[in-house]
Amino acid sequence: MSLRRLLLRLPRYLGVSGSPRRLWWSPFLDTISSVGSWRGQSSRSPAHWNQVVSEAEKIVGYPASFMSLRCLLSDELSNIAMQVRKLVGTQHPLLTTARGLVHESRHNLQLRGLVVLLISKAAGPSSMNASCQNYDMVSGIYSCQRSLAEITELIHTALLVHRGIVNLSELQSSDGPLKDMQFGNKIAILSGDFLLANACNGLALLQNTKVVELLASALMDLVQGVYHENSTSAKENHITEDIGISTWKEQTFLSHGALLAKSCQAAMELAKHDADVQDMAFQYGKHMAMSHKINSDLQPFIKEKTSDSITFNLNSAPVVLHQEFLGRDLWIKQIREAQEKGRLDYAKLQETIKAGKGVTSAIDLCRYHGNKALEALESFPPSEARSALENIVFAVTRFS
Repeated sequence: MSLRRLLLRLPRYLGVSGSPRRLWWSPFLDTISSVGSWRGQSSRSPAHWNQVVSEAEKIVGYPASFMSLRCLLSDELSNIAMQVRKLVGTQHPLLTTARGLVHESRHNLQLRGLVVLLISKAAGPSSMNASCQNYDMVSGIYSCQRSLAEITELIHTALLVHRGIVNLSELQSSDGPLKDMQFGNKIAILSGDFLLANACNGLALLQNTKVVELLASALMDLVQGVYHENSTSAKENHITEDIGISTWKEQTFLSHGALLAKSCQAAMELAKHDADVQDMAFQYGKHMAMSHKINSDLQPFIKEKTSDSITFNLNSAPVVLHQEFLGRDLWIKQIREAQEKGRLDYAKLQETIKAGKGVTSAIDLCRYHGNKALEALESFPPSEARSALENIVFAVTRFS
C-alpha cells in the first residue's frame, strides 16, 4: 500500500471517531507560598487551544503533527499500523495512543516539537553563528533545530507507546482476548524501540556531543520518573502514600518536564547561543511542561461535563495538595469512606477533593509556573514566535 493511501486510511484503521479513549496510565522546586498574581490572558491572544496551536504551526512552517511523519510512516511502522487493526475492539492502550497521534485534542501529543521550533525561531541566530550555511532564512530556524524537534517528538512518542504495555496479570474479560493483548504488548515494545533507535540515529547525525548529552540525560530522567511511578502504583498501599508537593514536583519534572526543558536548551546550543540564553530556554521548557501537566491533572476536577467513568490519578497535583492540606490521618479516613466493597468510589472522592483547597491551590500552582515561563521569555526579543510561546502559556493556564 502506498504512503498516501495509508495516510488516508489510517484514521479508519484505528477506529478514530469522536474523542480518543483515556489511556490506562496517568500522562524546582519552588514553594507554593511563592505563587504570585497571574498575568492573565492577553485580550489579543487566542481563546482556544486548537487556535493557539494552529497559529503557532503557521509561524514555524508546517503542522506539528507532521513532525515525525517520516519515521512514523516508514515501511516498518506502516506494517505495524496495519497490524494494529487487530486491536480494534479491545481496550489495549496502544490503540488509544495511536488514535491520539492522528486525532486532534486539547492536549496535543505533538506539543514538544512545536515548542522547540518556536523557541528556536524566537531566539534567532547567534552572533557567533550568523554565517552558518545551514540557516533557513525563510523560516528563521536552523535545519538541525528542525531535526532536534523531530527527535524530541520521537522520544516522547516512544515513551507513550512503551507506557502502554499492559500488565497481563490484571486483565479483565472486558479488556479483550488474551492473545490480542499479548500481541499488542509485542507491537508496543517493538514500535517503541524502533522510534528510540531512529531518535538515537538522528542525534548522532547532529554531530554535537553536548546536545547528545542533554537528550541522553533527558531520556534517563524519563526512565527514572516512569520507574518511580510504576513502583509506586505497584504497592498495595500506594493510595495512602505520604507525598508532599515538593517531592511531587521533583518527580513530575523527571517524567514530564525534563525532555522539553533540555530540548529547548539543546536548540539554543545548536545555534551557538551563550549559557544565559540556554538557561532561559531551559526555564521556559521546564515551567511550560509543569503548567501543562498540572492543567492535565486538573481536568477531571474542573470539567462541567464528565464521562461515565470518573477516574483520576491519585498522585495528581490536586490530590497531592489536598492531602497536604488535610494531613495524612484525615486523608486516609477520606479514602476509607470512599471505598465500597473494597473498590474506590472515584466520584465520591472527587466531590470530597473539590470541596477542599487542593483544586484551587493546583490552579494557583499552574499559573505560578506559567508566570515563570513568561518571565523566561522576556530575555528573547519580541516576535511572532515569542508571542506564540506566550499564547501557549495563556491557553494552558486558562481555566474559565
